[in-house]
Parts: sequence; structure tokens; C-alpha cells
Amino acid sequence: MSDHALPENPQFAQLGRLVRRLGEELASYRKRALSAEARLRTVEDEAARVAGTSPQRVLELERENEELNRRLKVARTRTEKMLARVRFLKQQRDGTA
Repeated sequence: MSDHALPENPQFAQLGRLVRRLGEELASYRKRALSAEARLRTVEDEAARVAGTSPQRVLELERENEELNRRLKVARTRTEKMLARVRFLKQQRDGTA
């Protein structure tokens, strides 16, 4: 018996079959994942081409949108404060007139 030969044991044979089957399944999953990633890249590229914008540009626009929303919130707060002051001044004017 050589150093690499497995003993004639049914459990070793079953284990060998299970390992081969798992290897085949793993190879199948890898092939499917690679295929799905390639399809996703194709769809993203086509969407960018149709939209006329790249995924990087979309991210840039999203960041710009967040900044504009932040600035809008600040402006809204300032406007509300100014409106409250105007109302207060009107109340004072109407109360003293």
C-alpha cells in the first residue's frame, strides 16, 4: 500500500464522493456568479449609455443632491425665523396703532 492510497473503508469512499460533489457544486456556483456579474456589468453599461451618464456621474449627482437638500433645509430654517420676526413686528405695529 502506498502512502497516498486510502484504506478500503466505505466511509472514506462516501467522503470522497461527497467532496467531489461539493467541488462540482462550488464550480457550478462560481460559474453562475461570474455569469451574473458579467450580465450586471452589461446592464449597467447599457443603462449608462441609454441615460447618457456613467455610474460615477450618478454618484456625483447624488452627492450634489444631498448637498443641495442640506442647503435647502438651512434656507428653510432661516426663512421660517424671518417670517416669525415679520409676524412679531406686525403684531407690535397692530397692537400699538
